[in-house]
Amino acid sequence: MFCYQCEETARGTGCTIKGVCGKEEHTAGLQDVLIYLCEGLAARNIAAMVTGSGNREAGALITEALFATLTNTNFDDNRLQEMIKKAIAIRDSLPKSGAEKHPACTWTPETDADIQAKAKEIAEEADANDDIHSLRALLVFGLKGLAAYYHHAEMLGYTDDGITTFMQKGLASILQSLSADEMTALVLECGAVGVKVMALLDTANTKTYGTPEITEVKTTVGTKPGILITGHDLLDLHQLLEQSENSGVDIYTHGEMLPANGYPELKKYNHLVGNYGSSWWHQKKEFESFNGPIVVTTNCIVPPKDSYRDRIYTTGPAGYPGVQHIERMADGRKDFTKAIEQAKNCKPPLDPDSNGRDLITGCAHDAVLAHAGTIVESVKKGDIRRFIVMAGCDGRSNEREYYTGFAEALPTDTIILTAGCAKYRYNYLDLGTIGGIPRVVDAGQCNDCYSLVVIAQALAEAFGVGINELPISYNIAWYEQKAVLVLLALLYLGIQNITLGPKLPGFLSPGVLDVLIKNFHIRKNSTIEEDMKLMVPA
Repeated sequence: MFCYQCEETARGTGCTIKGVCGKEEHTAGLQDVLIYLCEGLAARNIAAMVTGSGNREAGALITEALFATLTNTNFDDNRLQEMIKKAIAIRDSLPKSGAEKHPACTWTPETDADIQAKAKEIAEEADANDDIHSLRALLVFGLKGLAAYYHHAEMLGYTDDGITTFMQKGLASILQSLSADEMTALVLECGAVGVKVMALLDTANTKTYGTPEITEVKTTVGTKPGILITGHDLLDLHQLLEQSENSGVDIYTHGEMLPANGYPELKKYNHLVGNYGSSWWHQKKEFESFNGPIVVTTNCIVPPKDSYRDRIYTTGPAGYPGVQHIERMADGRKDFTKAIEQAKNCKPPLDPDSNGRDLITGCAHDAVLAHAGTIVESVKKGDIRRFIVMAGCDGRSNEREYYTGFAEALPTDTIILTAGCAKYRYNYLDLGTIGGIPRVVDAGQCNDCYSLVVIAQALAEAFGVGINELPISYNIAWYEQKAVLVLLALLYLGIQNITLGPKLPGFLSPGVLDVLIKNFHIRKNSTIEEDMKLMVPA
């Protein structure tokens, strides 16, 4: 195997024996082969679209496959093999065209050995450290983030054929002999489509569940048994809340589901009682102490301990061998009855390590811009000197303590704008307020980085300056491929001087990294003291 798609990748270059995420070599091989086949499927379907004979199922399968192969999503070999079979079936149902010149458009494995041999070939090619391979990897990983966000919008009934067509165009390009300039253009186009998909998901969420409201979320536990829901899928949470109402079971959010507490149509359920624990990588401790069932809606799943394996349920793109999976039925519903009934026989959760401190969420663009006049006046008066965007992902490495220390060291006249699970590094800190505005403004999940862009654009208009002239600095933490898409979206929007960490992506070749540094002034984070001088100038 050779996998370097996440920040944790071994030695910063690539996992070659077993993924740091827990992914086994054979699972990595299935994922690589699935994407390879999707490239061939995309090439054939793009060609077929020209004559009006394309297959809409291709876009749906490619979205599912890209999401399933995102870090910490699907470790289930059986489900990956089913997707491989489906990709071949859809591909071979399409009319033949010039796309057949590439083996990915015709190759069909007959045995598991064929799959593993192809996986080895793919891994050896991925290990090549040149600019074209690097740009292809950057594009594929951006497409995985694109697929993840599109999936959530699609589940709520919001679709856009232009987005699924671009996913196929991007995958098909991997089979072509494109120049570095042509690949760079596709990477930036992925950023443009990333803005589009985040706007689509923002609309889907708010139209379905209402405009998020600034909300204080409890982090202490009650006396009733509970179900913990993690991941990102608001529709799954909504259905769970509907089905568990009046059951005597409380529902708690975890990780990236924290922002769900700010949506009016979700917070109206009295048994949505708060948030339990913190970010994804604390699962083994927090899932064990929760005592009740855990529903993993998408990524990020960590290989579970035996102590709670029998009370963990995956759904949607998520999967793990030996773990119960809740399928989506033909009518779009999911049946959470088994988890609810199991919860009734479980002990209430133990107190997590949250110090009993409430968390504030729901600070999406509408909620924040309702106070735009106060914010602008505070900046003009000097009460707010600077905004620091500290969005992105959390992760296991000790290097990420940097973000807690950076937040603690920020002057009291600065405000943190955040989205994603990176916030768990500092949202439990007592950083106070400025004129009633919390110093940690949590816009929501990682896809809600879109809200931070909307806020920045509104402030730029209010001050009559360009977005890069605002008193805003960017100190972004990344972990997986949704963060890659967010980064590409920021680059497309022309945002410069982004500080990225705790490690730079292992899939960036020296040449591609040099372009990002020269054209966009991206830099790796350094020490708290040095970065503070750059991001919060006196």
